Amino acid sequence: MTHRPSPDAVVVGGGVIGLAIAWRAALAGMTVTVVDEAPGRGASWAAAGMLAPVTEVHYGERPLLALNLAAAARWPTFAAEVEEASGLPVGYRPGGTLAVARDADDNAALEDLYQFQLRCGLQVERLRSRECRQLEPGLAPSIRGGVLAAGDHQVDNRALVEALLAACQHAGVRMVTGRVAELAVEGDRVTGVVLSGGGPAGYGSLTSAGSVRSRPEGETLAAGVVVLAAGCWSGGLGGLAAEVLPRVRPVKGQLLYLRGSADQPLCSRNVRGLEVYVVPRGDGRVVVGATVEEQGFDTTVTAGAVHDLLRAALELLPDVAELELAETVVGLRPGSPDNAPMLGPAGPDGLVVATGHYRNGILLTPVTADAIAELLITGQVPEMIAPFTPGRFADGVPTASGRMS
Repeated sequence: MTHRPSPDAVVVGGGVIGLAIAWRAALAGMTVTVVDEAPGRGASWAAAGMLAPVTEVHYGERPLLALNLAAAARWPTFAAEVEEASGLPVGYRPGGTLAVARDADDNAALEDLYQFQLRCGLQVERLRSRECRQLEPGLAPSIRGGVLAAGDHQVDNRALVEALLAACQHAGVRMVTGRVAELAVEGDRVTGVVLSGGGPAGYGSLTSAGSVRSRPEGETLAAGVVVLAAGCWSGGLGGLAAEVLPRVRPVKGQLLYLRGSADQPLCSRNVRGLEVYVVPRGDGRVVVGATVEEQGFDTTVTAGAVHDLLRAALELLPDVAELELAETVVGLRPGSPDNAPMLGPAGPDGLVVATGHYRNGILLTPVTADAIAELLITGQVPEMIAPFTPGRFADGVPTASGRMS
């Protein structure tokens, strides 16, 4: 067997974050290998694809809002670049998000959110109930009002995954289908990763012809730098003390995929209430989500969650009742202690972290990929991600007030 030199970088994790980082780094001239049991699946496959920094804004998260807005501004060109590199569509669609209120209590809560959005300098428009139904005729007559965020968009996350996989292949990124057991460490430096058993297709790396080369269990893949982008599993690798690894937890999200007619769409833009969001695709599919559950690594679809999501969606858009229930999905979002991403060098030399994106993984993909690729090439942390380095948790967990817990 011909010996291959070690890559410049090994990316642990083949979701949209890991794939986008690998692709951008390869475009910059680095040799890159991605390791994942099922590239492109996991939380990336289960997401809804909303690019909604305005309607997703939360109290106490203003630093994250700036990053989210920068990511949203980057998305149109990023989508075009991925499509050009892959030859595949990613389903990027502008159109905005219409947040609506079912009743007076919801309307009061929506007014509070609207005032907060205005204080943050966001572009939003307060609408009466009739104006909401003019935009979306399928809304329930009982809707009491709404807020339109025209700058929110969406992307088909599953199409994005396939396009990034193709872009990586075209850029020369090597894919290893397998699982990383631990980081390889020599002295004060991470020098690669050690593979473990259990990959669904065995271990292998795609050659230029697309064939799979077997890799034995326990093999070490050496690299100049390891990028840890394994989502909620990023904190569970061996090789380093637990306190050095990123502090991420799984946050369970259950979603539904419905199917209707592309010629008679349920709605024309993202529609959300206080308990549910509805994301229409151009081909008639509709995503309804999502629960937020602190249930560890459980991936069970529950009858209660399906009931609650459908009930909430029906209260906003009654024609949901006529759609086919095509699929139920569970994803595990990677949550950090402050629910903002962890981006940058971590622990010993040779380790870079890109995880903890929580509910913003798809949205933050472009800026994460750009920034981490720049870090890999220059060795300097880009200013945009400086507030989100993993070291911010060294002395405790920052809270919204700025105090440490």
